[in-house]
Amino acid sequence: MTVVLSSRHDITLESFAAIAWRGEQVAIPGPALAKLATLRGHYEALISGGQGVYGISVGQGEMAVNAMTDEEVDRLARMKPLAAAVTFGPSYPHRVRRGIVLARLANLLGGHGGGTVRLVTDIATMLNEDRIPDLSQSGHGGPGEILALYKLFADLSQSRELVAGERGALINGAPCAAALLADATLVAERRIALAEHVLALAIDAFNAPDEHCRRDLGELWGGDHNRTAFDRLSRLLAHDHPIPQRDHQAPVAFRSAPAMLALAHWALAGAKALGEQALSAVSHNPVWLPPTPAHPHGEAFSTGGYNNAMAAPAMDNLAAASVELCLLCERLSTGLLNARVSGMPEFLLTDRDAGNTDGHGAVGYIPMAIVGFLEEARNAAQRTFTPASDMSVYGQDNVAATAFLAWPKQETAGRCLDSCLALLGVVASQAFHVTGRKPRSDPLAETLATIRAHVPPVSADRVLGPEIGRLFDAFRVELYPAE
Repeated sequence: MTVVLSSRHDITLESFAAIAWRGEQVAIPGPALAKLATLRGHYEALISGGQGVYGISVGQGEMAVNAMTDEEVDRLARMKPLAAAVTFGPSYPHRVRRGIVLARLANLLGGHGGGTVRLVTDIATMLNEDRIPDLSQSGHGGPGEILALYKLFADLSQSRELVAGERGALINGAPCAAALLADATLVAERRIALAEHVLALAIDAFNAPDEHCRRDLGELWGGDHNRTAFDRLSRLLAHDHPIPQRDHQAPVAFRSAPAMLALAHWALAGAKALGEQALSAVSHNPVWLPPTPAHPHGEAFSTGGYNNAMAAPAMDNLAAASVELCLLCERLSTGLLNARVSGMPEFLLTDRDAGNTDGHGAVGYIPMAIVGFLEEARNAAQRTFTPASDMSVYGQDNVAATAFLAWPKQETAGRCLDSCLALLGVVASQAFHVTGRKPRSDPLAETLATIRAHVPPVSADRVLGPEIGRLFDAFRVELYPAE
């Protein structure tokens, strides 16, 4: 499939998933390129008309007060974006790097970033031929994203003689923040769906009353996110296979599951809205506006759009939601294992007919492992604040970007949640096993079958870690595209 990008507004979460995650092709239609050529003509006329444009006809950084000679303008235009390509270390995943290249087009398709037709077509070719360089995850402490973008587009810049505006069009703006947030959002959407299935399975294994997850409560509590959480849980817990209901309320954790899932949906909704906004945003500096009667060749002026201040808080909220769901996994697992609370057999280790009452065995240690992952998630999910920046060499560049710092935090917290869900799933599976019950709905029966395909019910002590690790891997395959 080929995704047609006629304007920046075609760069959405949907097209991001298609192009960055699934590797689909990009097409820029002829009319869009013709319009861009016309806009570029006005842009060049503005520059040749003598207006001072930052980084093109006037200096950069502290040199912005100085007009440049024609020779200096030409020399700056031809400079390769190589000097700041200084970061190193483990690379971002391929899907993220493709996403950044895609998001780079937002500034260029409407001419706002001073790009040329050949630059737009070259970037589309990078995607279509999948020529995406590695990009370090670490060391991005600048006020914008030039350290990353210098590296990502170094090969492209070396293959051509650059003209005025092209160098800035490659390295300015905030496509990295947009792509990092979009990637985190797509993963979180899948992760929350997985969490709903595993948490519902645990609620079912406990045989908690239906009333705790009734849709009516979503309406009574109010708000889209509460309604969504109650609706999706109640659907999963619908009675395809009726069973006698527990006649008294379940512990707080089981009754709190909808509220904590609503929190996750709130974080996801915010990230989705900001992700859509960022992917199509014009974040260039200087930005160029198309011609108007008052400005026949448009206007160019400086901005701070290259620093996306909202991407990091949105990713922080996703990380925080993962922490809360990790905690819920620990509470549900201990509730299931506590016979005085759950009403289960005193042991969740052996076959219910075996008569072995030696305790929980290997399954009983699972909450300890969940606590370990919970604390790792909690440590990762610390609020991302704008760091102090001592840029004494370039005095203007004194506020660092934050999206690079937030993305790995939500990745770590999410990975820990995936681990906790695998562990809770095994406890829920064992609860069904020792009681001889089956899940009340077909979707939950499918979730249970997935768990047992990797971790069969426990009938005697054994080393469970490798099996649970394989279940974790199976979950992750569903969350992430193949690399």
